[in-house]
Amino acid sequence: MRAPRLFSLLLLISFWVGTVMAATQYKYSYIPKSVFRTQVFSVTLFADTDNKENPPHFSFDPTAEIKPIETTPLKDTNGGNTFYTFYFKANKSDIKIPSLTITNNDHSTTLKSRYVPVQVLDSQKHKTFCGLIASSCRIITSQVSEFDAKNNLISLTLKASEANPEEIHTEGSVESGIEKITKQGSESIIEYYFVIPSSQKSVTSSYYNTLQNKFVSKTISTDYKKKPVAAQENLNPIDSSFNKLKKYGLSFLSLFFLWMFWKKKELFFLVLLAICVIILFTLFSAHGKICVQEGAPLYILPTKTSSTSGQIDQEFTTDILNKRNDYYKIAYDHNIIGWIKDEDSCKD
Repeated sequence: MRAPRLFSLLLLISFWVGTVMAATQYKYSYIPKSVFRTQVFSVTLFADTDNKENPPHFSFDPTAEIKPIETTPLKDTNGGNTFYTFYFKANKSDIKIPSLTITNNDHSTTLKSRYVPVQVLDSQKHKTFCGLIASSCRIITSQVSEFDAKNNLISLTLKASEANPEEIHTEGSVESGIEKITKQGSESIIEYYFVIPSSQKSVTSSYYNTLQNKFVSKTISTDYKKKPVAAQENLNPIDSSFNKLKKYGLSFLSLFFLWMFWKKKELFFLVLLAICVIILFTLFSAHGKICVQEGAPLYILPTKTSSTSGQIDQEFTTDILNKRNDYYKIAYDHNIIGWIKDEDSCKD
């Protein structure tokens, strides 16, 4: 009788040990020693296995004051190890990262809360500091256009990692704002604009690089006259010599195909003639005209969140410079460039 009982006990112990050993082990692999106010920072967990069939469930203390920016972490696998990264944004006081419960394979692991000291970034010596704190930042596109008779509008698309784009501003600007922020993991695509006096030919801004632990400066040309391509890329295109060459070439081909059709009486040449005429019509035709209602707001950019640069003081008809979704780009009084909504056009 003792042998079967002993065998059952050993079997139970071995099953318990196997179950414990099979449980995934979790621990923090990275927590910053300190962060700056408004900084977006990462906290990374280490797991000794990667269970793709039954991924873990993460739950931070719901009563905690601070919460992760996204509840779903970024996952990275290296060999047999897996890393999960959450992002937080620092406030004015020291941060208490809330306790975290990880549930996996009917097992639960709780990591205790941690404190992270918050410092104030000394930016007094860097008067060009734009408020951005990031591990990297680069300018993807920049565009200069005339805002009004005295100011220019600069539109930027920025790509930044582990950044706080909501804090961006430009010293000395008449107006500034963020049109759109698109998150791609730890990266942010930021569409930002600012308005400065047209007499100012460049702007130097600096951001704080958290990897290099220093301020990094970037100078942006804001001279409208020196950047005609950027300023006019959304306007009616300039009739360049290349465009003229295309028009002359198509006109010659049209006459040639007309002569060949008259001589050969073949439908093939008539089809080619029709194609040339359609292309010529497209090249010569403008974007069209639009009637704008009195009191219509003139938007800086063609987005729902865009600020306005003024209102149309009287009904008038003007050329359409460009169209994007339900917005039309027009030139108003004193060559002010802006966008109006389709709903603000005159309806017959």
